[in-house]
This record gives sequence, structure tokens and C-alpha cells, in this order.
Amino acid sequence: MNIKYPVTYSVDYPDRALSRLTTFFRIIVAIPILILLCTVTATALTLHGSRTTTEIAGSGGLLFMAPLLMILFRQKYPRWWFDWNLELARFTNRVVVYLALMNDHYPSTDEEQTVHLNITYSNTQTELNRWLPLVKWFLAIPHYVVLLFLNVAVLIVTIFA
Repeated sequence: MNIKYPVTYSVDYPDRALSRLTTFFRIIVAIPILILLCTVTATALTLHGSRTTTEIAGSGGLLFMAPLLMILFRQKYPRWWFDWNLELARFTNRVVVYLALMNDHYPSTDEEQTVHLNITYSNTQTELNRWLPLVKWFLAIPHYVVLLFLNVAVLIVTIFA
């Protein structure tokens, strides 16, 4: 039985020994790519100065709400928005793999490298329920609580290892 999954994710195991020297300095070396990732995924950042407050919104938050509203009201999900979200997810996963010490190649902003993520583009009019995204947010709350604890555990185990 051949089951086709809508999302496939894999990370190639390196065929060589990972560098122990770069492991120690990994968080320092990753600062530029983390700043780049935060600029495209942060929804809002508030900076409090001595007398002023500055609000900065990133494209991750801006490009999330519009497709949700388009699926909800027009039953359309433009291909270019899907491609943007797919490439952003791929880039985020490359950075996470680098920080989780699964590979010591610096994350590329455009190449696939050793992280493979594929998501099938679905027809919104025939394959998606237009009201289901609103319900799914409420159903996902327990999942996000569990993920919070798992992320803390991964951080602690990664630092300890």
C-alpha cells in the first residue's frame, strides 16, 4: 500500500564527522542568520526608548493573515503565497537543524542543503474546508502547550549533550 503524505521532511545524516570546534561557537556564529530569520518571521517587536515606542512588523505575520482570510472568504490560496510560506519553512528548518547540531554547514538562504521539506499544494475549492482554519486554531492550543514543554526539553538536552 503506497500512501502519499501531503508533507514530507527529512534531514540527511552527514557522511563525515562533525566539527567539534564549531559546535562550541555555534550560537555566536549563528547570530547573523538568526537576525535574518527574525526579520522575516517576527510578527511584531516593540522597542521602548527613553520617550518613544517603536513598532516593527515582519513579513511572517503580514503574510499569514492574508492567506487565511482569502481561504476563509474567497476560497483561494495564491500559488506565490504558498511558495513563499514553503520557502520560509524550509529556511527556518535549515536554521533549526544547524542550531540543533544536526549539521555543521552554515544555513543557506536559497539552497536546499541537507534538509528536505516538501508540502503539496492543494486546491482550496475542492480539497479544503473554508471554515476549518478557524476551528483548527482552537484545537491546536493543547498541541502548542505540549510543544512548549518539548522545546524547553530539547534546549536543555542539546546544551547538556
